[in-house]
Amino acid sequence: MPDISIRLKRLGKKRIHTVPYTLPAEVTTLRQLIRACVEKEVDRFNTSRTEPRLFAFLTPAEIQSQSESGKVGFGDLSNTDEADHEKALDVALQAHEDGVFCVFIDDEEVRHADDAIILTDGSVITFLRLTFLTGLLW
Repeated sequence: MPDISIRLKRLGKKRIHTVPYTLPAEVTTLRQLIRACVEKEVDRFNTSRTEPRLFAFLTPAEIQSQSESGKVGFGDLSNTDEADHEKALDVALQAHEDGVFCVFIDDEEVRHADDAIILTDGSVITFLRLTFLTGLLW
């Protein structure tokens, strides 16, 4: 499995999140890539719901980091429901099909879920979330 980077970007926002990522299995299509990412993130989300926090305190660095986003909190959860893997995958694939987000691999857009992809060490996958204008039509 190649070591890759994932970039998360929203249109209209300056901040780009880039994180190192290791896929749990070999992927050859965009559908498999989305499935692998969704499964890994759902597992991470579900683990955060069930792990108890023994020490509820923040370091000065955590306070500074959280204050930049506009909210400082201890991470207490009132909803501990876990996410369903298949439901999350269906939502992600439908969102891609509906054009809610685009996927670029090394700056090349991959348009269809069954398109073949090649990932190598150092590949950069960009998930670009598109923002729609809302409002009333007169």
